[in-house]
Amino acid sequence: MGRPCVCAAGSLLIDAELEQMSVGDRIFVKGDVITVDGGVGEVLFGEVPTIQAELSSEFATVMGWADKFRRLRVRTNAETPHDAEVAIEFGAEGIGLCRTEHMFFDAERIVSVREMILASDTEGRRLALDKLLPMQRQDFAGLFRIMGARPVTIRLLDPPLHEFLPHSTEEIATVAEAAGVDPAQLRRRIAELQEANHDAGPSRLPSGNFLPRDL
Repeated sequence: MGRPCVCAAGSLLIDAELEQMSVGDRIFVKGDVITVDGGVGEVLFGEVPTIQAELSSEFATVMGWADKFRRLRVRTNAETPHDAEVAIEFGAEGIGLCRTEHMFFDAERIVSVREMILASDTEGRRLALDKLLPMQRQDFAGLFRIMGARPVTIRLLDPPLHEFLPHSTEEIATVAEAAGVDPAQLRRRIAELQEANHDAGPSRLPSGNFLPRDL
């Protein structure tokens, strides 16, 4: 999700109802800017200047030694041209999995995805998909251009649709207004699309995503 996590922050108290947190006698309210350093486990007040992460020279040396003997090829998960560029800089030799559903969580694109999900007929779904098609084509063109002759594995769109829909009451109200539907109708649609994987025992895979036999 692109967010670091700090565990066991015992001195930090969070009040979800009041939408605030406190450390000692200092109170932070919703909208205050903080910086979370997941590397050292610190929560800092305000926006801290950052730098681009780089591999240390010692690590690069060790990896150079390993490259002379390894047989394992390393690929990356990437859905955007930017992610592909960063992966290549870190030595990825291809894209092992491009999860197409991850291309649509952008704020601009998710609106069209929700339109597709909430459409009541085929024509409505096609209109929404027509908005998404040029975006996805542009992403694929960028990925293939950056990867060049490197292999790229693409997983076709098969997401749990409820992940694209809002969850909180405020989000449901906002999306319902934008889509021109009743909030109660949207809540029913979310409930209809809710998915869960259940362990069916050692002889069967749970429903949902699965690995092809050749992997």
